Amino acid sequence: MSNLADNIAQVSSRIHAATLAANRAENSVNLLAVSKTKPAQALREAYAAGLRDFGENYLQEALGKQLELADLPLTWHFIGPIQSNKTRAIAEHFDWVHSVDRLKIAQRLSEQRPADLSPLNICIQVNVSGEASKSGCTPADLPALANAISTLPNLKLRGLMAIPEPTEDRAAQDAAFAAVQRLQASLDLPLDTLSMGMSHDLESAIAQGATWVRIGTALFGARDYSQP
Repeated sequence: MSNLADNIAQVSSRIHAATLAANRAENSVNLLAVSKTKPAQALREAYAAGLRDFGENYLQEALGKQLELADLPLTWHFIGPIQSNKTRAIAEHFDWVHSVDRLKIAQRLSEQRPADLSPLNICIQVNVSGEASKSGCTPADLPALANAISTLPNLKLRGLMAIPEPTEDRAAQDAAFAAVQRLQASLDLPLDTLSMGMSHDLESAIAQGATWVRIGTALFGARDYSQP
């Protein structure tokens, strides 16, 4: 992890350059550090280097890190697939959820959000590329789902999240992210968030309106899935 501060600086520089290239406001794009499979100490080092927002895919792993890092004022984002039996813990321990794709899950999160916490920030995950292996609602189902979620009392619908089919082709990246932006613009709701773009395609995502880029490998290096 000795290179972590350097990696953060490099990613921040990429975000800054892409934001300027897109003629967007300087602080309009936020960096979400995707810290799944990384130890709590790595997050502590990332905090020391200036990061505050961390995205986790695996609930039990995330809850353990939250206990270890309870002394730090971190903002926790859940970004993985959500099973019904996990909604209570997510509602109780996270500030953002980027991966809601069913009304049932949103309803449970709303019902189980503790009354003493602020509304849970929600992004709807859209399967923009139509991949069978990917979670996310279909573009056709999005309007009804968004309208329903927007009425739930303990949630704040912020926008959309997408993980397009991976490609190194910049034109294909742009097309996929532009489609997500169009979907959001088509919703008659006050939304302010597009969670899209990862280590290999953040420039394209920012060009097409991303407000959160979810970066793991470029910050922490390759993930070790052998760890529990």
